[in-house]
Amino acid sequence: MNRVDRLLALILFLQSRRAATAEEIAQHFNLSVRTIYRDMRALGEAGVPLAAEAGVGYALIKGFHLPPVNFTTAEAGALATSRMLLQRAADPTLLAHMDAALMKIDAVLSPASRLQLERLLHGLGTTAALPTPPQADLASLQQALAQRRVLRFLYQGHAQPNAMERMVEPHGLLFYLDRWHLIAWCRQRHAFRDFRTDRMRNLELLDASFTPREGFSSLAYIREQMPAPALRATVRFHAAVADRARREWWPGIEAEHPAGHHCSDLVLKAVDWDQLAGWLLSFGTDVTVLDPPH
Repeated sequence: MNRVDRLLALILFLQSRRAATAEEIAQHFNLSVRTIYRDMRALGEAGVPLAAEAGVGYALIKGFHLPPVNFTTAEAGALATSRMLLQRAADPTLLAHMDAALMKIDAVLSPASRLQLERLLHGLGTTAALPTPPQADLASLQQALAQRRVLRFLYQGHAQPNAMERMVEPHGLLFYLDRWHLIAWCRQRHAFRDFRTDRMRNLELLDASFTPREGFSSLAYIREQMPAPALRATVRFHAAVADRARREWWPGIEAEHPAGHHCSDLVLKAVDWDQLAGWLLSFGTDVTVLDPPH
């Protein structure tokens, strides 16, 4: 990154937050603190209205904004690729917002860049299956998270005959085990709960707001809830599917050994034999279970 691009990136960085120390900025851009001091001085000399306060850091004077920045072809292509991959995990509301953003980007691209983007879109594709279960309104869930607003919905719990009304305070929206999960404080249960979004109905975004529980981490909560994988299985994977196995098997791989004939033996951690068996069946004849024998 040349210095002009770096100075522009510094302005955008400061524009996205209230304040940042020189150390925080240096860590973000992988630069020395001395370089950050020098760049900040250059921005000030160029007329960028900066404020600096000991213990707080640098900030842009309120009201200063850069004019809209054009996207490069590579940046537009990265977003278009994200949109394609998002099809497997998103609902129509989220995809509609992504399409609207891509239309705005397309409108500011140069004719040459627009042509390159069209060629890229024509060549992109995925064989991944689209989601079959209905997804909740992910855009509304994101809005509730951003605005710290209470949600109300009917929830169909596992093996429960009837859906129950829940009022929750959303703290996290995670995608794992091929599903979106809302991690929220349940006002009925007075505890945090993990709600699968495809089991929600009649979702309402209420006017009531809430204060998040201090120090809570959705990722840490999920790790604590998941049982430790106590089972082990040794499976031989053909090289054509070994990479997929490494990416997908969430309980983890304890060891890996080359097996010859373009194969690898993976020692898989497992929580449940049925879950492992169902996953292995999706590989067809490209896998062989070595242990356990039955």
